[in-house]
Amino acid sequence: MAIQHVILLFMGMLLLAIIIEPLAEKARLPFIAALLLVGFAVSEILVALSIDTGIRWNNFHGLIFFVFLPILIFEAAFNLNLRLLVKNIIPVLFLALPLMLLSTALIGTLLYYGIGHPAGFPWVAALLTGALLSATDPAAVLALFKKAGVPERLCILVDGESLFNDATAIVLFTLLISIAIHGDGAMDIPDAAYGFLKTFFGGIFVGGLLGGSILLLLPLIESTITRSVVSLIAAYISFVLAEGLLHVSGVMSVLTVGLLLGHASRNAGQKQQHGFMHELWEYKAYVANAMLFLISGITIQVAMFTDQWLAILMGIAASMIARLISTMGVMPLLNYLPGMTPIDIKYRAVMYWGNIRGAVTLALALSLPIELPYWWTIQSIAYGVVIFTIFIQATTMPLLLDALKPGEEH
Repeated sequence: MAIQHVILLFMGMLLLAIIIEPLAEKARLPFIAALLLVGFAVSEILVALSIDTGIRWNNFHGLIFFVFLPILIFEAAFNLNLRLLVKNIIPVLFLALPLMLLSTALIGTLLYYGIGHPAGFPWVAALLTGALLSATDPAAVLALFKKAGVPERLCILVDGESLFNDATAIVLFTLLISIAIHGDGAMDIPDAAYGFLKTFFGGIFVGGLLGGSILLLLPLIESTITRSVVSLIAAYISFVLAEGLLHVSGVMSVLTVGLLLGHASRNAGQKQQHGFMHELWEYKAYVANAMLFLISGITIQVAMFTDQWLAILMGIAASMIARLISTMGVMPLLNYLPGMTPIDIKYRAVMYWGNIRGAVTLALALSLPIELPYWWTIQSIAYGVVIFTIFIQATTMPLLLDALKPGEEH
């Protein structure tokens, strides 16, 4: 299919998604769920009409990692309140680092022994699945939180965990992909740990240097539009510089720059300017999210659920068990730290059920190299878990909030 036809196809689908957004809201269906349905329906219609969509697997990695992800990560970081994040940094980092790694290990172990096919689904495949299933996307539930008047601390815990959790998951996933492609599937734990820490903190260092340099430049720029363009340039340069040239985490670099620029914009005393940049980045993230979920809907195949239904059920069960152990079994240990405001069991219950998988999980699943023999199994599991969390967990979250009525902690 010619490029102009591909553009027309996606613009038409995006327009259709916008049209059905109010209908999805009336039906109390998350917008991202509606996007998946639209993408799948359009794909099935085109296939029935023998029309080639022009979408190819080898286009996904570059499109998702170098176009969509920098926008999604920067927007989330830019709009996160850095002061509130710092106040809750210990539980956020505890959730996003050790508990995320624990979740990856638990999911990977359950899937490895559950599938029971070491030749076709080795340890590296199980851990890859665990990494992409450990990435959370609270967008669907955060909108519900605002409507329900959920306490600010619970919102920052969920949002902050997701932001750093996504970064950790992507760093780990990238490392495991490298092992799967260039290694023999065996992992040297010390080398893997060193590679993870170097990539993770190297990205923070690069983002800190670039973000600090831009903060020195911003006083010379008065135009709101020019500052917005600078923020867009910063998002992409930080990602490409870290990921492509220095071989550290582009996601952590973008996250760091986004936090610094967002904090500076929020505290510059120019509410109108910050409001413009906030809305501009919301627009960019809206388009990136919409296109990502539309692509995901297009790539859904019925064969995923007929051929891989048992693996999908295992993936759903493993992710729910791992999250239960993390939030209800390990997370309460934080309450014993001196000076720590206890995290109420109602908060933890909401965080458990609000563990939605979305954009990052789909992005990682769509970027899987098809030369890996187990890519289809991993992608099928990822799609199944995303669909479960969006259509079951996200849609029933209002019932849980009504039942628990989580209030401010004391």
